[in-house]
Amino acid sequence: MDSLKVNVMIKALELGSMSAAADELGYTTSGVSQMITAIENELGFTLVTRSRGGISLTAAGEKIYPSLLAYSHADANLRQSASEVLGLETGKIVIGSFSSIASNWLPPVIKRFREDYPDISISLIEGIHDEIDEWMKSEQIDFCMYSYRESMDLEWIPLYEDALYAVVSPDHPFAGRESISPDELNGVPFIMPGRGNDLDVVENYSAISMVEAGLGISVMNELITEGRLNHVILVPFDPPQTISLGIAVQSMKDLSPAARIFIEHIQEYVASL
Repeated sequence: MDSLKVNVMIKALELGSMSAAADELGYTTSGVSQMITAIENELGFTLVTRSRGGISLTAAGEKIYPSLLAYSHADANLRQSASEVLGLETGKIVIGSFSSIASNWLPPVIKRFREDYPDISISLIEGIHDEIDEWMKSEQIDFCMYSYRESMDLEWIPLYEDALYAVVSPDHPFAGRESISPDELNGVPFIMPGRGNDLDVVENYSAISMVEAGLGISVMNELITEGRLNHVILVPFDPPQTISLGIAVQSMKDLSPAARIFIEHIQEYVASL
């Protein structure tokens, strides 16, 4: 199967339109359609439904689409490996990440990496835990950076134990305390913004404004609060509470050379903090 045709079809599905894919990739709409038809003819069944509104996967297409993504991903890895052997070190890395990690850790890492490997492009997608897990399953991203969960079916590379704090307004009864027990949160008005119910996904910074207004308290890990605290106070827990931040991959041995090199850069950076 021609990997070029597969990549063109994937792009058309991502954009929802053959004409949009044609414009972005430099083909005619007819050319894109012919490539998709060629794949369908090779497989022996219809993959997409064409309409004035664009294209979408058929039921059969839904079943085989993850395999096509994996095929495209493997082809890209092969090309990157060949480029590395030739000394070109070209390619693309797609990372899924918590916004707190993306904003605090990744900018200096990406800057240094681009200085060393200017021909490798980096795409960053921010999301919450469940979203990132789905991106990993569908192989939309090479690896992800978020917090550890015991239920994960991924290889885990721990990077940092980040402390959790109660975030309170200056006039809250907890504000003058050296520490509080997690049990003391029971019955207290609690702010849990964002789409999810885990402490580590409180990535909506409007929560800080709500705490400032005295509407309740929140719990955040320290990395989220860096550079964003205003008129609120962080109160530590006793005993201390933490979340483990790190990198998750499907398989290190199957990871592209570019992605492995980038992970090494991340590890070096976090170790220097």
